[in-house]
Amino acid sequence: MERMNEDGQWIVLMGFIVSVSLFVLAIIINQSVTVGQTTSEAVLEFPKNEITEVREAVIDIAKKDPSSYTLRQDLYALSMDRMNAVVYYDITNEKYQDIYYKYDEILIRFNNGVTRYNETYWLPEKKMNRGFIA
Repeated sequence: MERMNEDGQWIVLMGFIVSVSLFVLAIIINQSVTVGQTTSEAVLEFPKNEITEVREAVIDIAKKDPSSYTLRQDLYALSMDRMNAVVYYDITNEKYQDIYYKYDEILIRFNNGVTRYNETYWLPEKKMNRGFIA
């Protein structure tokens, strides 16, 4: 009997393995593009500048006049008008103190419908030196 030639089967098997591996690589590359796109969209959606502006305004209010009702209402109105965001803040005077400083606690909450941001900021104020010799 003549011996069977199996070279054709190996060629078909190798072609099948190469095609499956190319298919898997194509799926992996497609997923990596999608992940990169959603990550960049999330970075672009984050309102970094708006939060920084609100934070600076609230810290200025805490330094000047923390109990001012007019400044609070102005900040709420401006944030809704300019940024379409709800901003809430609360200032607690002398929440914590140590030997050299007293700290006011500032709670800032920012919500524009997409991003919610909460921050607690401790505003230091130097205590008066009362006759201590260092």
